[in-house]
Amino acid sequence: MLSKKSQYAFKALSYLVEKRNDGPVLISEIAEHKKIPLKFLENILLELKKADILDSKKGKGGGYFFRENPENVKLAKIIRLVNGPIAMLPCVSLNFYEKCEDCNEDHCGLHDVLIEVRDASLNILEKKTLMDLVD
Repeated sequence: MLSKKSQYAFKALSYLVEKRNDGPVLISEIAEHKKIPLKFLENILLELKKADILDSKKGKGGGYFFRENPENVKLAKIIRLVNGPIAMLPCVSLNFYEKCEDCNEDHCGLHDVLIEVRDASLNILEKKTLMDLVD
């Protein structure tokens, strides 16, 4: 399940996609239109800025805007950045792998099924971009 933080990130990014041709967007405008707590949104947008997805401009006419073209930003990248692993178990994660305690991956049916779930999810999330979030 996507965390609330991820849901807010996607809401904010979808708003920025809609406003991408209007110049920088104030954080207060995003928060108001998407019903996101301002303090929470500030942290999310800073993470996205540190990852070079967004940039910001201070002062009059300032706000947040895309540094990276939203057509090139895969949804999988955002989920990993904000939410962490896409896989449902750490032993099937590609980027956040951890061996499960007391588990033999060679003979674990759950492991095998969740690899299929991970691969099916990634097949979609690696094809979809931020542009797919808007009509």
